[in-house]
Amino acid sequence: MIYLKLLWEFFKIGLFTFGGGYGAIPLIRECVERNGWMDEEMLSNMLAISESTPGPIMVNTATYIGSMQGGILGAVCATFGVILPAFAVMILFSVLLKKVLEKPVAVSVLSGIKPCIAGIITATGIYMLISATSFFTDINSLIITAILTAFYFIFLAVRKKPVSPILLICVSAVLGALLEARN
Repeated sequence: MIYLKLLWEFFKIGLFTFGGGYGAIPLIRECVERNGWMDEEMLSNMLAISESTPGPIMVNTATYIGSMQGGILGAVCATFGVILPAFAVMILFSVLLKKVLEKPVAVSVLSGIKPCIAGIITATGIYMLISATSFFTDINSLIITAILTAFYFIFLAVRKKPVSPILLICVSAVLGALLEARN
């Protein structure tokens, strides 16, 4: 039954994800490929949509995949599955947090997890860049990337603080529309 499968698969993703939504992307990719729910290009497009819509990327992704596989009930099952572990852990941590963080073992475990998460997120970004073959052949993608990179560093130099991701998304949307209209 697809609903139980969605609930279980996304429960596992939610349970084993550390480092936020970007840390979940490799788990989501593995789950989607193992179950044959979508191909790599569709997954990459869906991740881009999930990132640019309001809400956490992991929840948006689960909802999108769930709705593709089982309609509204599938979306509910996948979304519930992915948020349930975090909800349970946050309830547990809120009760035990002070006691747990006083233990050297807990501090050591969290210190060990941090570099792993940084590596997972970096590897995911590199994998997505490499797998997006159209990125290297689409001149518009290269132009937008170059403009956004320059914009980011100029903004950082002038304002002495990073650009808001919201502003970057808006600028890239406008650039994409302008470049597409030119074609």
